[in-house]
Amino acid sequence: MKWTDTYDVAAALADAHPDVDPNTVRFTQLREWVMALPGFNDDPARSGEKILEAIQMAWIDEAQ
Repeated sequence: MKWTDTYDVAAALADAHPDVDPNTVRFTQLREWVMALPGFNDDPARSGEKILEAIQMAWIDEAQ
C-alpha cells in the first residue's frame, strides 16, 4: 500500500483499530499507525497533511 491508496489504508486501519473513533486520532498518531500497517511500503516523507486528512476522512466513512 501507498499513501495514495486512501481507501485501502482506511480499511486496514479500521481492521487494525476497531475500537478507535477515527475522529479523535491526531495526525501524528495516524501517520505512525499507517506506517505500521502490514503491506504498507511507501516513503514516510511522502505523507502530508492533505494525505493524512484524506485517509482520516475515508476511515470515518468506513467506520459509519
